[in-house]
Amino acid sequence: MKKMTTRRKLAIATWASPREGNIYGKLTVDMTEALRYIEHLRRTSGEKITVTHLVGRAVAEALAHAPSLNGRIFLGRYIPHKTVDVTYLVALEEGADLAKAKVNEADKKTVVDIAKELRGLAGRLHKGKDENFEKNKGLLRILPTFMLRPLIWLTGYLTGAMGVEMKALGLERFPFGSCIITSVGMFGLDEGFAPPTPFARVPVYVLLGAVNDRPVVIDGEVVVRPQMTITATIDHRFLDGFQGGVLAKIVRSVLENPWQLDGSKAPPAQLPGSNEDTTALEAGAVEAPKDL
Repeated sequence: MKKMTTRRKLAIATWASPREGNIYGKLTVDMTEALRYIEHLRRTSGEKITVTHLVGRAVAEALAHAPSLNGRIFLGRYIPHKTVDVTYLVALEEGADLAKAKVNEADKKTVVDIAKELRGLAGRLHKGKDENFEKNKGLLRILPTFMLRPLIWLTGYLTGAMGVEMKALGLERFPFGSCIITSVGMFGLDEGFAPPTPFARVPVYVLLGAVNDRPVVIDGEVVVRPQMTITATIDHRFLDGFQGGVLAKIVRSVLENPWQLDGSKAPPAQLPGSNEDTTALEAGAVEAPKDL
């Protein structure tokens, strides 16, 4: 019999009928400028920037302007976090397992900073050198699923709601921050919704779809533009539809004009590289960067 992965074991141990009052939303964004910006960062930094890195920065910017979402609920009270921390999911063993990589103070970092930090975190996870993950994985492998359910709930409450750190078990305070970001775009899927993970105790889950050329209407004419759908699963206790609209507006603003992250309202008049490369990117002939 094939050995059960920790990911599968964790999923079985935590499965239950839905009890959370979640709301769901999706946002389709024109990625023309986002792809130009990513290509610009790749050329100027030498770092492999992806759509996922940029979306994480956009979400962090939105959370920084959404004090009702960047926090936790403890003993029936909402308590805001002091920093904006965003967690990315990293696929291991060719997708058989998953691990987390948390970027602290993501709203204060550049897209390049986030990419470098994630590359380091993902590298340690793939090499089995992430001490906390290895401790967690060891415990998950030893205990049977029926014992994992109460243990995971307890550790989630202690770390995610109370903010208790347990180094011996490889558990940190607020291990998932305020948001979990994952992607199905790398698998060629246009969209999907991330299921809530109660023990993570985060108010929002963001899922990225694939970037595809689609017809859109601009100034009364049908043109083809690279589009991406972003979906969100949100804990209704933290915000309502109006606040969610504000959140979506900020994310859209950053992705449709990412140059503002560098203090500019418009892209440089001449991007690094040849005019031919720039024209090809605008036309969608250059392959969109694949997600992390």
